[in-house]
Amino acid sequence: MKKPILSLITFFIVSSLSFTSCQTPYEITQDEVTRVVSTLASDEMEGRMIFTPGIEKASQFIQEEFKKAGLEYLEEMDSYNQQFNIYSIAPESMAATLNGKAIDAADMMAMSNSEGFDWTNVADLNVRTIGAKDNFQSAYNEIRRGTGKNLVLVNPAHKDIFNRYKGFSSRGSRVVALDPDNATVMVISDLTAVSSVDIEVQNTVTTQSLSNVTGKITGNRTNEIVLFGAHYDHLGIREGMEGDNLFNGANDDASGTTAVIELAKYFAASGKKPERTIVFVAFTAEESGGYGSRHFSEQLNPDEIVAMFNIEMIGKGAKEGPNTAWITGFEKSSFGKLLQDAVEGTEYTFYPDPYPTQNLFYRSDNATLARLGVPAHSISTTQIDIDQDYHKASDEVSTLDMAHMTNTIKAIAKAAEGMISGEQTPTRVDPTGLR
Repeated sequence: MKKPILSLITFFIVSSLSFTSCQTPYEITQDEVTRVVSTLASDEMEGRMIFTPGIEKASQFIQEEFKKAGLEYLEEMDSYNQQFNIYSIAPESMAATLNGKAIDAADMMAMSNSEGFDWTNVADLNVRTIGAKDNFQSAYNEIRRGTGKNLVLVNPAHKDIFNRYKGFSSRGSRVVALDPDNATVMVISDLTAVSSVDIEVQNTVTTQSLSNVTGKITGNRTNEIVLFGAHYDHLGIREGMEGDNLFNGANDDASGTTAVIELAKYFAASGKKPERTIVFVAFTAEESGGYGSRHFSEQLNPDEIVAMFNIEMIGKGAKEGPNTAWITGFEKSSFGKLLQDAVEGTEYTFYPDPYPTQNLFYRSDNATLARLGVPAHSISTTQIDIDQDYHKASDEVSTLDMAHMTNTIKAIAKAAEGMISGEQTPTRVDPTGLR
């Protein structure tokens, strides 16, 4: 049910008074929100799939908007374009001899982030076993989360599930950095100990380029950062589909990227240096493994990031009404409670993620920083359990509620004021146990 018109007017009045306290001449308007999101989700952007001309056009557009806002470049950068390489690794060949006996290649699985390696010294390896009665999946996950050079002896009782995992690994992988010192080789074997080893693995490595779009407003406290982010990539064009095969991604996540752009203009226009530094980032490759946020997280000291507002799919009214938004991982820090307090007295409300079984806290770019202890949370409004357009070609601008989306961006701007001024500091996320 929509809010009465009078209530909405009250919200805008209260919001305007709050914004005036920031002395900003910039107003977040529905017309401007519509212009930005319509450009990002236009057919010209071809669905913003990574490694396509469409996402390059989107990147250029965001950079132009950051320039209009007057954002500064991040440290040691000479543009808003935070370019980095990503490496596609495909298995080429593998051979192994353990205790003088050759292993059939069909009984081997190798996972590494390098062009290959040659192991000949058992003392250099972490030799592990997965026995007949062990849980293969649990052991596999534990080993993959570890580091070093791992040789894993898998009892033949796990042959079937081993083959399924091998089929998946044979498709190759993408990584943001090559690392020859960390690799895992798993073999089907009755052995429980190894006295001699000769393992050679060769991979084909293809280098490709990706880029985040970043900018900042330097505050008085340069080592305290409030971060606003959203991913600007989407699913692109799906060949072989009947009907509309262009996935414009208006809600997911042109809406969030629009919010980042509008918030950049809003805070940059205040004419007053903020107390804390504000960083704005449009992440790439969220839909393809979160490589943009993973690279970004390595460029800043996570201890200096006070809070992250990850804005994800705010183009549609939430379950609790058009002037509400939900926050993932609400219980993991005081971030959400601070936002609730900040909008108290307005028509807007923030509340905990109503879809806990979907593990949404772990499914966006905030998770990368949360694992480093940052109070990094996604803000969303979409009813993800019933939305008919999620990851569909029908996710177009015509399905968005522009008034709601504009309200949400204004509410985020108001809610962030206390953190930017240094008056509020959310508690850190405990990374222990985060997947």
